[in-house]
Amino acid sequence: MAPFSFPGAKTAKMSLDIYSQLVLAIYIFTFLIGLPSNLLAFYTFLVKVCQTPTPIDILLLNLTISDIFLLIFLPFKMVEAASDSKWTLPAFLCPLTNFFYYSSIYTSSLFLMAVSIERYLRVAFPIKYKLWRRPVYAVTASVIFWMVSCAHCSIVYIVQYQVQSPNGTAHAINSSNCYEEFSPSQLQILLPVRLELFLFPFCLPFTVTVFCYVNFVRIFVALPKIPARKKQRAVGLAVVTLFTFVVCFAPYNLSHVVGFVQNQSPTWRVYVLLPSTLNASFDPVIFYFSSTAVQRAFSDCLASLRCKLRAIVTWCSLSCLTRCRKGDSEVEAASRDEADGLTT
Repeated sequence: MAPFSFPGAKTAKMSLDIYSQLVLAIYIFTFLIGLPSNLLAFYTFLVKVCQTPTPIDILLLNLTISDIFLLIFLPFKMVEAASDSKWTLPAFLCPLTNFFYYSSIYTSSLFLMAVSIERYLRVAFPIKYKLWRRPVYAVTASVIFWMVSCAHCSIVYIVQYQVQSPNGTAHAINSSNCYEEFSPSQLQILLPVRLELFLFPFCLPFTVTVFCYVNFVRIFVALPKIPARKKQRAVGLAVVTLFTFVVCFAPYNLSHVVGFVQNQSPTWRVYVLLPSTLNASFDPVIFYFSSTAVQRAFSDCLASLRCKLRAIVTWCSLSCLTRCRKGDSEVEAASRDEADGLTT
């Protein structure tokens, strides 16, 4: 007799497969687009910082490093998605991967805020900004941002290894699921920390960024001697940055508030976490609008790719043409041989 199965089980399995395929597609897209562009931006900013360090280049370099950390550990998330959201890798990689995964979200938020402050001060108080502009301030802010982000996201390790169950025994997360299923005692620690993540490393940077970019665009566009192209770049920088906050970071951080109110981890949290991954592929657009050096690097890279593609296409065309001519010669030779045979 065939075993009895519930009708909803097959639907749930199908939805899980679709979700895993969607997650894998987003991860692959982010990795293929984000890694080469961020590595190119990293090299460009590193050269600039080594030659003539400026606050904006130091901040953007750290933002690039944050994205690269996410992209380095993203293949582990790909393996998880390909395994139907089951963690099949060594257990120690689970908290390590999620630590860098979540740290990238809040590190990016803080550095995007710092970039917006730098842009605003540069146009609102140009004289004072030139007097007080020091690379050491950007380095200090970068160290603080990394410490704040890493300290908050260390909750991944705390929940994974150190939370005790009500009966006093250690409770570990199910090894087949990586940071998705939590006990009530773990939620007592995790939910308040998530709410604090929403209030401080997200709401504060988002509010400051909105204020700075709205005023930055208003002042910059009103300047009479600024070329129209630079004004368009300023508007593009503000739009892309705010788009990153609203689309990539806001849905996931709002799930923290919902989870705190409902006293449970929302089931839809895994879906709103996906757009935050795309941040690593959106940040290079911010680099492009923020730095002329990055624009030149991207332009040179695209020009080099076009030349290589043109050379490959030319080589393929010549190769096909040579083969066709060789084939025609062989056909003509065979025809002549056949004609000579008939004549004989």
